[in-house]
Amino acid sequence: MAFGVLGVFLGLLLEVSTHGPSSVPRMSWKHQELDLIEFSEPGIFNYSTLLLNEDEAVLYVGAREAVFELSMRNVSVKKNKVIWKVPDTHMTMCIQKGKSKETDCLNYIRVLQMLDDSSLYVCGTHAFQPVCDFLSLKDFKLQKKQEDGRGKCPFDPEQSFTTVMVDGELYSGTAYNFLGSEPIISRYSHSQSLLRTEYSTSWLNEPSFVYADVIREGKNSPDGDDDKIYYFFTEVSVEYEFFGKLLIPRIARVCKGDLGGQRTLQKKWTTFLKAKLVCSMPELNFVFNVVHDVFVLKMDDWKESIIYGVFTSQWGNVGLSAVCAYNMSTVEDVFSKGKYMQKATVEQSHTKWVRFNGITPSPRPGACINNNNRMQNINSSLHLPDKTLQFIKDHPLLEDPVLPIGNGPRLIAKDVNYTQIAVERVQALDTNLYDVIFTATDKGFLYKSVIYGNEVHTVEEVQLLRNSEPIKTLLLSSQGRFLYAGSDTGVVQAPTAFCEKYSSCEDCLLARDPYCAWDTDAMACVNIFQELNTAQWSLVQSLNGDADSCPKVKMLSKEEYHRISVKPGSSVELPCLIRSNLGQAVWKVNGSMLTDASRFYLMSESGLLIYSVANEDQGLYECWSIEWGGGRNFTRLVAGYVLTLESFANTSYSGTFSSSAAHKSSTATEAPLVSPSPADISSPSPPKSPPSLPSSSSSSSSLGVRLLPPLLSDQAVGIHAQEAFLLFCLALGPSDLHIHWQVNGQRLEAPVKEYRHSVTQWEVFLSSWLRQEVLEKDSEFQCTATSHVGNETTKTVISLSSRDEDSAPANALSQWKSALSHHEKLLQSWKKAWVRSVALLKFFSSFATF
Repeated sequence: MAFGVLGVFLGLLLEVSTHGPSSVPRMSWKHQELDLIEFSEPGIFNYSTLLLNEDEAVLYVGAREAVFELSMRNVSVKKNKVIWKVPDTHMTMCIQKGKSKETDCLNYIRVLQMLDDSSLYVCGTHAFQPVCDFLSLKDFKLQKKQEDGRGKCPFDPEQSFTTVMVDGELYSGTAYNFLGSEPIISRYSHSQSLLRTEYSTSWLNEPSFVYADVIREGKNSPDGDDDKIYYFFTEVSVEYEFFGKLLIPRIARVCKGDLGGQRTLQKKWTTFLKAKLVCSMPELNFVFNVVHDVFVLKMDDWKESIIYGVFTSQWGNVGLSAVCAYNMSTVEDVFSKGKYMQKATVEQSHTKWVRFNGITPSPRPGACINNNNRMQNINSSLHLPDKTLQFIKDHPLLEDPVLPIGNGPRLIAKDVNYTQIAVERVQALDTNLYDVIFTATDKGFLYKSVIYGNEVHTVEEVQLLRNSEPIKTLLLSSQGRFLYAGSDTGVVQAPTAFCEKYSSCEDCLLARDPYCAWDTDAMACVNIFQELNTAQWSLVQSLNGDADSCPKVKMLSKEEYHRISVKPGSSVELPCLIRSNLGQAVWKVNGSMLTDASRFYLMSESGLLIYSVANEDQGLYECWSIEWGGGRNFTRLVAGYVLTLESFANTSYSGTFSSSAAHKSSTATEAPLVSPSPADISSPSPPKSPPSLPSSSSSSSSLGVRLLPPLLSDQAVGIHAQEAFLLFCLALGPSDLHIHWQVNGQRLEAPVKEYRHSVTQWEVFLSSWLRQEVLEKDSEFQCTATSHVGNETTKTVISLSSRDEDSAPANALSQWKSALSHHEKLLQSWKKAWVRSVALLKFFSSFATF
């Protein structure tokens, strides 16, 4: 049965990846393209504990053996620093317990909370002996009032934990012992003794804590209700049978006024309850069962608050992440009205969890003290009857799950592992409110998505970290409109929007970013929350991407196209950089749509490669971008070229060209957006005939053997000897043409691939390639094309000394590799493009999958 369930689960993966509210990021920004602010210090690592104090405009950072005070507006500005190292005696004890001196037995700052206006409460792992202390904000020094950190801070720096400070009391979720085998949810207060969970798998079963927060439900409550602290974690399920450990995401809560029981549950929570947190696609029976982080979007009315969480499947190779959202009112209904579960013994040994159908004691077990209880002289948990306390001790698990808004994820991402989340609700120029979701990944990227009704739009992906590493903490500043990301190597500060990166009105509107609008006076894309003095009437914003709202711009003439002159038979690349991932490139040649039918044109995401340019290839080349927005396609000219052969360079080109498509273009900046007639795009003109291969003869007597570029020496420039690589040979010649390979003088027979294609009655085009594993020594590679009429040879030496060099590949080869690296997208176009050239299709498909 279990394996049948697993089979169904795995069978759903492909379908899940193609369903749900997924979204491709429209823009992708690299780290070096952005003005990000970074902070790190030599010798200091693990900047994973962050705390914002917006009143003082500072960011506190807990790292390994150090605490920093940074400017919130510019984290590169360090205001204060304190070092907190482990004494030698503690270090020695840690090493004797088998831990690493270089990593484990150091002091990782894990708890950093505001105790009051003048001090921080700081806890560190302290060589697997957690210790807490008080940090004075006046002189930024530790007060040397060390306290036992057990139950507040993890022993192991790799253990999961969470903390939140509520009215001077520290609420924690962590491990209570050295081995990490005793999980605990506790409250620490100077005025009260430690309050904690029962040590039982019914309460906590191998939990992985991710977040805790307080909801002020007692504020202005007509029932005299109490504030509640919610915990979020993943634990091993006790209620489901499975062949292995099945993980379940949980939400648990305790009441702020809980004092424990008088006799039963002494110094233990009397209000601890937990429920299943569901994030699934019910139509496919697919469940995201591991929660990684949670953000509570708090409203003035706590019932309108929304909980956002990021989830994955416990089967890590699935490669899917999801964001689910939950109404706080739904959570309250489950905890105040939900059914309990209880243990039941099956066949005298096996324990199973089933719904409790008996009579529930009164007052309701797990409920906070309210006015109704006070009327019964139950003024605190110390006055609760033992029957109620015993019941909650045995029944901490609720049967009713907490279901997400819309009964499914708000966002699903493929091949991305979300680690952190932050959410901001913003008001756009249309006066509507929108939730903007920021999700961080285990590769150092940040994704920004917006919920528009039932649609999710991912504005951008940003490479926050220089290197590929997890973002461990993500904080959002509402005042300064900044995000702060903490990782092992440092802290990065980024704005919540990169409006200035959009150079045209069309780009600004197609971004559909509620932070951004086009300023018609300044002719720039601006952040509406920073340009507060700008008159609203001068701002243009369209969150459905309707670029028609942009002011009209003047058309430019074809004389300003970029002119390129090349030698006959050579290859040329025409760059066309479309920054939008939602844009599609369409090429026009002399006013007609260029399709993939010609085997000498290779269209990629970065441009057009024309192989072996002939006379008929001369003319006007235009690259247009097509992008959906406002319910229809918008097109704009990205790049324009006039291509001539050198022998014709002094003769002006007289080909026909539609005047409506004549606009200025460059390879760096996209030109104004225009909307050609539907016939221009949706009904393309028939493609021109494929250009002839060079020097094609009419009889076999005049044929010779010719090797075609790129030759081996050109290909060698872009090869790294420490990696497997591919070499290929292209040749023209008589029908008996063959290609032979030699490596270090030794002829190879297999596994050398070779494909031929008849060009004329007498001539063939031959392609052959060789895959080489990592080299152990300098090697010479030689390719020879042979026939009865003669032969031609190309050779090169691949040297191990070039391992660390980063030479730029030859232009033609570089363009080929750039295009082929996107093989998943291009394979479909290649199949259409080269329908009349099966041999070349096989060659390039094999090259692409390499």
